[in-house]
Amino acid sequence: MKTAQNLLLALAACASLVSAAPVEGPQTHDFTVHQVRNPHYVKSGAHALAKAYRKYGKPLPESLVTALNNSHAKRATTGSAVTTPEDSDTEYLTPVSIGTPATTLNLDFDTGSADLWVFSTELSSSTQSGHSVYNPSKSSTAKKLSGSTWSISYGDGSGASGDVYTDVVNIGGVSFATQAVEAASKVSSQFVQDTNNDGLVGLAFSSINTVSPNAQKTFFDNVKSSLSSPLFAVDLKHNQPGTYEFGKTTSSKYTGSIAYTSVDTSEGFWDFTASSYKVGSTSYSTKLTGIADTGTTLLLLPASVVKNYYSKVSGAVNSSSEGGYVFPCSATLPTFTYTVGSVSIVIPADYMNFSPVSDGSSTCFGGLQSSADIGINIFGDVALKAAYVVFNGASTPQVGFATKSL
Repeated sequence: MKTAQNLLLALAACASLVSAAPVEGPQTHDFTVHQVRNPHYVKSGAHALAKAYRKYGKPLPESLVTALNNSHAKRATTGSAVTTPEDSDTEYLTPVSIGTPATTLNLDFDTGSADLWVFSTELSSSTQSGHSVYNPSKSSTAKKLSGSTWSISYGDGSGASGDVYTDVVNIGGVSFATQAVEAASKVSSQFVQDTNNDGLVGLAFSSINTVSPNAQKTFFDNVKSSLSSPLFAVDLKHNQPGTYEFGKTTSSKYTGSIAYTSVDTSEGFWDFTASSYKVGSTSYSTKLTGIADTGTTLLLLPASVVKNYYSKVSGAVNSSSEGGYVFPCSATLPTFTYTVGSVSIVIPADYMNFSPVSDGSSTCFGGLQSSADIGINIFGDVALKAAYVVFNGASTPQVGFATKSL
């Protein structure tokens, strides 16, 4: 009986709602939103204060910039960034975030130079075309280094120059709030034509930075004290993306141990010595001293070493018209091995065949060429992508090599 009465009451209530006149005017409803704490948020007074400055477009005081750098240093202990090769592994490009709000540029990481420079709005519009560019006027954290200029020339004849700002730079999750960013106002045609490349990140030693009148520190030198370990590891790959890791090594990327050797920093490079080399199965006890340079494509060694190698390649000639050793693309090439400590790095034969001399050509250009006219031996990408390479910037710098995992 009670259930029937309740049903009648419910029906009556529904009927009254249906027959009621519609309510005119605005209707309001109360509601509550519950706050949920973000467990990953780290309180930072410096960041909170900087947020206010940026919100209202005001420049950050020097003391606040210093505090932000310290804060970044405490939080960013490791980082990892994907690096992607261009055709024939000519160069590897890595995304880098610069400024506030951040602009992402694809930059060539170069352990053979020490300037972080970028295409910028200070270039002519035709020069900027196709490139991502840095616009310091639109970054609330940019600050011009008054009177500072830079100018750099590379071994291939390319170069760039301009003025200097400090700004936030983030690579793979590792940030530095006042990194010297060299804004290009002039670049050579080689860089203009390569619209995939928006500049370089120098990772050699800061002693060869070109900013004048006061040289600036590289990104790595600025952040290395904050990293879990003062190093970066390079895992370049053949025709596929690899990685740059800051502050850590990843054991799954190599087999066995990493063989470390001392570095001569007197010229500002990662200059090391390989104890011997092999061409195919033929061993040579000759030591090879040279620089580990991610910004150079080829392996450049003494003429005697190059001659030993191409003597094993049918049809190979040193061509004046092509500028180096060439051979029939169908030729069988031997491997090239260099030894560091207890580790022997084998460069596969297909790495040693760099590319056809032109589209559709049956003649190929060798990945190993003579360093005689350069005056320095260079272990470029042909050699480095065959290994897992660690650049250790401790008080006594070292470079380490390990065999890649399959």
